Amino acid sequence: MNIILLTGGTSGIGKETVKGLAITDATVVFTARDREKGEEVKREIIKETNNNNVDYLVCDLASLSSVRACAREFAERWDRLDILINNAGVLPQERQESRDGIELNFAVNFLAPFLLTNLLLPLLKQSAPARIINVSSSMHAEGNINFDDLESKKAFDKYKAYAQSKLALLLFTKKLAKELQGTGVTVNALHPGVIGTEMTMRNVRTMNPIAAFFFKRTLITPAQGAKTSVYLATSPDVAGVTGEYFDKKKIAAASPLADDTALADKLWDISAKLVGL
Repeated sequence: MNIILLTGGTSGIGKETVKGLAITDATVVFTARDREKGEEVKREIIKETNNNNVDYLVCDLASLSSVRACAREFAERWDRLDILINNAGVLPQERQESRDGIELNFAVNFLAPFLLTNLLLPLLKQSAPARIINVSSSMHAEGNINFDDLESKKAFDKYKAYAQSKLALLLFTKKLAKELQGTGVTVNALHPGVIGTEMTMRNVRTMNPIAAFFFKRTLITPAQGAKTSVYLATSPDVAGVTGEYFDKKKIAAASPLADDTALADKLWDISAKLVGL
């Protein structure tokens, strides 16, 4: 049975993805910022799915040292890793910084999965065939990698910062897929849909009432949003598929910028320095 690690499993699509994977009898490990919340969700999912092989690791993705500790603890407790799902994400209303002093969208949505994936690559390769799944967003298409102001210090727009972080994740996905050719490890990204999570609703509350009314009608549930992640983790149809962007379980067109290899190379080099790889 597969051993799966997913980031951000205590709420929203992360929690629903854990449930969807737990019913396949896989060993599912999720990250939680808070031990109490982790325990609560673990108990709930075990009860709901009758799968006792559900566990969690305490990890604050806004802290690079915590990400390193998480990777270390996972490798100590489990001898292989079949599927890594970088699911966790943030969309803060105002400019905030991580514990390392890095703009929060860039830190959590991109640098944390960049570091965690690189740290766990030896285990993933050893466990091949293995899969890496990165939860991006259709908003990546609105993004641009602004090397002059990667951390939005000169000007902060929450949507631009979020879109940049999700484009960065897609650039990483496509570059990593090329790097991993021949290893038996695949890496794909996905758009989960626009979901009625607390993160989304915080932004809805800042809209004018008419726009908010129509926007809310387009939202899907976290369970619906988890479907593509579960599909990419479990379906034999995507065995061997790598470097793609999925929407509603199908390969979709990504922003042309996502295929810019010079952009991906430069981003990788800068990111490696920022996380100390």
